[in-house]
Amino acid sequence: MIVFDLQCTGGQHRFEGWFASSADYARQQERGLVTCPMCGSGEVIKAVMAPAVGRKGNQAPALPVPSPADAAPAAPAAAAPAKSSPPAKLPPEAVAMLRAVALAQAEAIKSSTWVGDSFADDARAMHYGDKDAAPIHGQATAQEARELLDEGIAVAPLLIPVVPPGEAN
Repeated sequence: MIVFDLQCTGGQHRFEGWFASSADYARQQERGLVTCPMCGSGEVIKAVMAPAVGRKGNQAPALPVPSPADAAPAAPAAAAPAKSSPPAKLPPEAVAMLRAVALAQAEAIKSSTWVGDSFADDARAMHYGDKDAAPIHGQATAQEARELLDEGIAVAPLLIPVVPPGEAN
């Protein structure tokens, strides 16, 4: 998984997007699946990101070696060089909630069939009785999803990204 900082060009909202790979981001962007969660704009770009790169273990600054003259406690000892703090952890409640959502979605997907890009067509065929109703999941553009909802066909996005069968590492 890769996390990108994204930004809508209209409202200038910044948000995160999680993708299976850079190529997955590009495919979803081409299909209009990447939208701003705050304003719904489909005009989204990657925002400038500052990488969090730590020092190598062998590149830590050397501590000065005290000389005998420094041995007298004339002044308080200097503090050790500041180390970068670890990233903030999510509250345990948030971790538990994300885990519960992921497990619930995984259970739902077990009894569902992957239909890939034909999701909109299959959902429509089931709704109008041209095909037997069954739980399905797949891919649809934002426009296809809107059209399905406008026709009264209930659809919902998956909350946790799903790697299509055959594309998993």
